[in-house]
Amino acid sequence: MAGGNSTTEAFVISRVFDAPRELVWTVWTDPKHLAQWWGPKGFAITNLTNDPRPGGIMHYSMQVPNGETWWGKFAYREVVPNERLVYLNSFSDAEANTVRAPFEEKWPREMLTTVTFGSEGDRTRVTIRWVPWNSDEEEHHVFDKNRDSMRGGWTGTLDQLAEHLKHAR
Repeated sequence: MAGGNSTTEAFVISRVFDAPRELVWTVWTDPKHLAQWWGPKGFAITNLTNDPRPGGIMHYSMQVPNGETWWGKFAYREVVPNERLVYLNSFSDAEANTVRAPFEEKWPREMLTTVTFGSEGDRTRVTIRWVPWNSDEEEHHVFDKNRDSMRGGWTGTLDQLAEHLKHAR
């Protein structure tokens, strides 16, 4: 079951990285690193600030392949260093106000996101759990029908993270 008023099952994706947990945490929370790998393949981060603490936000813009600029934000709810991030993920405007997704009118406005970081020897398992938050049944349906797209988007993002980790120290 999902959080908020959602009855949709969570989308979950996990990947093991060839890097220690502390380094993976750093590249996930330090804006200098995030700007190098965050987002779908083919999208370029053009602005990014990050304040990873309860009540803080990450606010970013990215240029999409067609030349448009999309804004997004994370509103942090829980931060446990080297272990877990919990935030509401949404599209936003340049002032960080939550807005509808630019690609699908009924995409959920907010996604409760939980990212966990677990050590596996000298490697790190990152697991992302994503679920619509404060959404209606139509939004749940759109979320459910887009699971393949979410898997593709997250896979590309995690591929970029893996490549970035090869050079981050």
